[in-house]
Amino acid sequence: MNPLYHQAQYLLSALHLRDAPPDKGDEIAFAGRSNAGKSSAINAITGQKSLARTSKTPGRTQLLNFFTLDESHRLVDLPGYGYAKVPDAVQKNWGKAMETYLQKRQSLRGVFLLMDIRHPLTGFDWQMLEWCGHCNLPVHVALTKADKLSRGAAKGTLLKVQTTLKRELGEEKISVQLFSSLDKQGVEESHALLDRWLGVGEKVASG
Repeated sequence: MNPLYHQAQYLLSALHLRDAPPDKGDEIAFAGRSNAGKSSAINAITGQKSLARTSKTPGRTQLLNFFTLDESHRLVDLPGYGYAKVPDAVQKNWGKAMETYLQKRQSLRGVFLLMDIRHPLTGFDWQMLEWCGHCNLPVHVALTKADKLSRGAAKGTLLKVQTTLKRELGEEKISVQLFSSLDKQGVEESHALLDRWLGVGEKVASG
C-alpha cells in the first residue's frame, strides 16, 4: 500500500472556509451521516487508531477537519449530517459550510461518501450527491459496517445501490464499494481510489 496514508497528521479544524488551509495541492473530502462510521473509516484507511475522533454520540464532528498526508495532499473530514438531536439552526450551519466548501474549494478532487450499509441512500445522502453533481465532483460511495450483514446480503445491497445510482443519476462518476472498519474490508480498494484522485499512485511503484 501507499505509505502516504500512514503519514496522515491532524492539521487544523475550521468552522468556515476562510479558516481552512491554503487552497493549494489536492485533497479528498470524507462525508456522511453522523452515524455512518466516517471517523472509523478514516482511521482504518490511514492505519491509525485515533487520527479522526470517534464517538458513541453521533454529531460530534461539527467542523471541517483537515489532515495532511504530505506538503501538497490532504484528507478532509466534513461535518457529519442528519443527526436528529442536533438543533435545526446548527444543522443549517453545517449544510451551508459543506455546500460552500464543495462549491468553492479548488483543491478538492472528489468526495468519499460513507453510508451505513443497513441504511443507504437516505435523504441527506441524496442531497450530498446532488451538491456534488452540481459541482461536477466525482463521488465514491463506501457502504460501511459491511460486517453487520452476511456476505450475500452485503453483495445484494451493493448491487442495489449501484443500480439505483445509475438509474437515478446516470453518472459514471459514482463508484460503490463495501467497507468495514472492523475487519478492514475494502481498505485496499479505498487506497487505490484515493491514489488515483490524488495522483500519487506512482509513489507506490517508485517506493
